[in-house]
Amino acid sequence: MTIKRLPSGGEFEAKAGYCRAVVAGGWVHVAGTVGQGETVLEQCRSALGIIEAALTEAGASFSDVVRVTYMLPDRTEFAPCWPLLAETFGANPPAATMIECGLIDPKYRIEIEVTAILPE
Repeated sequence: MTIKRLPSGGEFEAKAGYCRAVVAGGWVHVAGTVGQGETVLEQCRSALGIIEAALTEAGASFSDVVRVTYMLPDRTEFAPCWPLLAETFGANPPAATMIECGLIDPKYRIEIEVTAILPE
């Protein structure tokens, strides 16, 4: 099996020893991704853009995502993201989990991780 690593060059990749995305066995695993902005919605939109770039580089798209995990330090901030998430995944919603937890830096309001299957 061939494994392809797709680093983004982000500051935490080298520090923490991980890669933005890994393609293996027909799957695309995108690491937990945070975005920039002041609000949870701005950060969600930014994180989705970073994830989309990783999926595209891997040869996939949001329609190929089968699993998504949302991590937020305050679960009450999740609802404002729902319309954007529904629009992003459209007619192809993945299985999803939301976890309330601490993130790597208090400035981050949401972290998103996805798993996609490569299209045939």
